[in-house]
Amino acid sequence: MSEKVKKKSFFDRFLNILEKGGNALPHPATLFGIFALAALLLSALGAWLGWTVEHPGTGEMISVVNLFSKEGIAMILDRMVENYTGFAPLGIVMVAMLGIGIAESSGLIAAVIRLLVLSSPKRLLTFVLVFSGILSNFASDIGYVLLIPLGGIIFQSVGRHPIVGMAAAFAGVSGGFSANLILGTVDPLLAGLSQEAARIIDPSYEVNPTANYYFMIVSTFLIAAIGTWVTEKIVSPRFGTYEGEVHHDKIERLSSKEKKGLKWSLVVLVFWLAVILVGLIPEDGILRGEDGNILSSPVIRGVIAFLFLIAGTMGVVYGAIMGKYKNDSDVAKSMAQSMQTLTTYFVLVFFAAQFVAYFKWSNLGVILAVNGAEALMAADLGVIPLMLLFVILSASINMLMGSASAKWAIMAPIFVPMFMILGYSPELSQAVYRIGDSVTNLISPMMSFFALIIAYFNKYDNKAGLGTVMATMIPYSIAFLIGWSILLIIWLVFGLPLGPGAGIHL
Repeated sequence: MSEKVKKKSFFDRFLNILEKGGNALPHPATLFGIFALAALLLSALGAWLGWTVEHPGTGEMISVVNLFSKEGIAMILDRMVENYTGFAPLGIVMVAMLGIGIAESSGLIAAVIRLLVLSSPKRLLTFVLVFSGILSNFASDIGYVLLIPLGGIIFQSVGRHPIVGMAAAFAGVSGGFSANLILGTVDPLLAGLSQEAARIIDPSYEVNPTANYYFMIVSTFLIAAIGTWVTEKIVSPRFGTYEGEVHHDKIERLSSKEKKGLKWSLVVLVFWLAVILVGLIPEDGILRGEDGNILSSPVIRGVIAFLFLIAGTMGVVYGAIMGKYKNDSDVAKSMAQSMQTLTTYFVLVFFAAQFVAYFKWSNLGVILAVNGAEALMAADLGVIPLMLLFVILSASINMLMGSASAKWAIMAPIFVPMFMILGYSPELSQAVYRIGDSVTNLISPMMSFFALIIAYFNKYDNKAGLGTVMATMIPYSIAFLIGWSILLIIWLVFGLPLGPGAGIHL
């Protein structure tokens, strides 16, 4: 027994060191400011040393551009605002968040989650909790603030340990961050960053928010199944029967008014689906793309516009029935509130946009990509070992830096062009990154809601701390890493498309 206590104590000390190390890092916005300055200094050093490479596509000799020159400084000052406002992820995330903000503020999304969880049979309860956690990522952070504590209440109400219920919900919300049946705000955000990085090699390359959609759909059911198995076979037996103080929290069932709101919101959804089908099914449909191509249609290319329209109108109808939205001012206020959640993101994007622009202007991205690609080709690893190593790298970095977009903004300008030169699509690079970023969310002290999870656990176990959460969630993290890696290997072996018009190879 004393040996177990000793091991746990060592584990806690290790995690505390990891947490302190991560907390010692500057704010992500400051990091990007430092990276931008580093890019300027490297451009001057590279120009002085005469760094050059041959572009693998055009055969053109590429040299480093000194951004500390007279022309470089002028370009930095002239395009600072343009870098920010023209940064691809900025606009699409804002538009998506406006629509989702209406639906979330109206109470529609919370009602859907409650209905999904509360109407499930007991034998499917764990699966539904994990599955609901994955789907909740569509609405930003609602899974953390609503579903995880709800999981504890539900499990306790059926005589099971509440921490096990919270662990299952947390596994879906955080570990399943890159799986979903619905496009959320993170999809256009990452796609925009991937597109900016891809244009270092190909200035006309476009990455659609649906880039990983097929992979996401299959991943949703895989992660839900794995999360259920880990909960029932590993986590639940470890906790056993709950013997703590019973909290008499009530699970609010849907009122008749809420059910009416959901019914009419569903009518709105069916209306939009009918509009899309009528526009796509006929060969000369109004929503078809050039030459009748569905992949280049406004539905695919303008998926964020449809996300805004569908989520927004469903939210307005639900909010009007519930009395949440009495007039247009109430709707506008909810949209404004959703923008307030992005204030930190707006600051981060300013510095990230400058860093990406400097990296591109200086040609450091191309040079680093070509040299890195040549080293990888010389190593002759093959696509499967290469991508699995990239998963592990992404997962490791996630332990020290929580934000998915911040990490990808740093990694994409390096790895997307490098893999493009090797013949792999930006969509594949993005999908592989998302696997690594998700699997260690559960055990990363840098995850922004980690302290909140500890507080949730502490409600039912006043001795629960960082070590409790980590020890509970590590089995999920390992199982997700193995399961997702196997799925990735299957995808690579059979050359399956990652999303509409998004293949593995260029």
